[in-house]
Amino acid sequence: MHTPAKRPANLFAWVPRATRSAHSSACVAESAIGSIKLAIVLCLSLSACGRHLSLLEQIQQQNQLIVITRNSSTTYFEGPDGPTGFEYELAKRFADYLGVELHIVTPPNFNDILPLVALGDAHIAAAGLTITAKRKEKVRFGPVYHTVTPQLVYRSGSVRPKSLAELNGTLEVIAGSSHEEMLEELKKQYPDLKWQSNSEQDSEELLAMVWQQLIDYTVADSTELSVNRHFYPELEPAFDLAEPESLAWAFPKSDDNSLYMAAVTFFNRIKRSGTLAQLIERYFSHVEDFDYVGTRRYQAHVEQRLPAYKDLFIEAGSAVDMDWRLLAAIGYQESHWDPDAVSPTGVRGLMMLTLDAARDLGIENRLDPEQSILGGAKYLSSMRESIPERIPEPDRTWLALAAYNVGLGHLEDARILTTKNKGDPDKWVDVKKNLPLLSKEKWFHQTRHGYARGREPVRYVENIRTYYDILVWLTEQETPAVTTRRDPLQFGSPAL
Repeated sequence: MHTPAKRPANLFAWVPRATRSAHSSACVAESAIGSIKLAIVLCLSLSACGRHLSLLEQIQQQNQLIVITRNSSTTYFEGPDGPTGFEYELAKRFADYLGVELHIVTPPNFNDILPLVALGDAHIAAAGLTITAKRKEKVRFGPVYHTVTPQLVYRSGSVRPKSLAELNGTLEVIAGSSHEEMLEELKKQYPDLKWQSNSEQDSEELLAMVWQQLIDYTVADSTELSVNRHFYPELEPAFDLAEPESLAWAFPKSDDNSLYMAAVTFFNRIKRSGTLAQLIERYFSHVEDFDYVGTRRYQAHVEQRLPAYKDLFIEAGSAVDMDWRLLAAIGYQESHWDPDAVSPTGVRGLMMLTLDAARDLGIENRLDPEQSILGGAKYLSSMRESIPERIPEPDRTWLALAAYNVGLGHLEDARILTTKNKGDPDKWVDVKKNLPLLSKEKWFHQTRHGYARGREPVRYVENIRTYYDILVWLTEQETPAVTTRRDPLQFGSPAL
């Protein structure tokens, strides 16, 4: 089994690619695959003595679902307290649904994923795979759960090509990827189109190479580019190469439909329950809007302003059992780390506390950075404690942040409106759709606390999520892999 790449913790560890952990190279994929083959053979031999077991029954008997995937910020990576990622969370939920343990395998090359599944060396490939006609010849695809758009990526500052006919430089894509398959089709329309197939780097490494100007272009899915632009701001989509494409898990082609049908039922359930929409929101929604100037300014302030207050954020985070980087992200959203900030409404200081809040928290001087940061940490902690305990992370913290901005009363009004509009008041993905209604007369007359600028807490929370992602990524570059870290939003709970 391959050890997943070490990646930052961005709340639930959403952010960008980092270097692989030092010991991962010692875990050789071939030996892992060999062990998997042996397990499958033993499983089949056990069933040979009696009634033939279906594949699903074999998996349940052996108590192991084998899923092959890849390391990336949009699929599977190592967070501070274990594996995480969009595809990992889907696979883990499916394994839990089946009542078995999840076993993850990451092959050395992306190009190995589909052949290994086709051979039956893994039960499923969950790797952000797009459905293509060529791939359907090798494997069977399950239900569609998301869509992405393939885009040509270049670095701003160079000439932006308007079509493949205008490329002037090196284009590299992952060998065996759907992007390479697409380029092969496009070559019929653009005979002079040339590219290099890269079997050594993953897609995020190719994006970094474009940013470093080691290559001129690559092709990336829209979600992957959206995530990585917050860390490499000069990356730009030149144009879409195709219409949105469907993502799905890949299964071996077989007459045995037991596992496939279980997956169909599973995806139907998480679509109806809203779980799938919640996961998509958790990993991708907050990165869709990109502000180049704001991102660059933030990165500059991390270098220029944050060092003066970093230790204060760390101390405050320790006092309330919270990741200091989340508190720092709040501080930036509130004041851009300006301890003398004052708003027209009377809130003041680095964490922009109201006078009433400061008095309740025992803060004597709101303009003192130490008092302001500790006060903001305590205030957020109190907001979180006021959120119903049944609400899990990360929604619990997103709702607490919204309350930090707009107040608990208005947040509760929005949650009530969410219920009226047939949404889930315990899920941020639903509540954030209803918060803007607090500024509409038709709706705020139905609430206890009346009018509020409901769009502001939505922007507030989404901005903090982005600032946090970037800060985690930047600090993880400086932190040795052996450093012990905890999930910033666990608050004593197990890893999600």
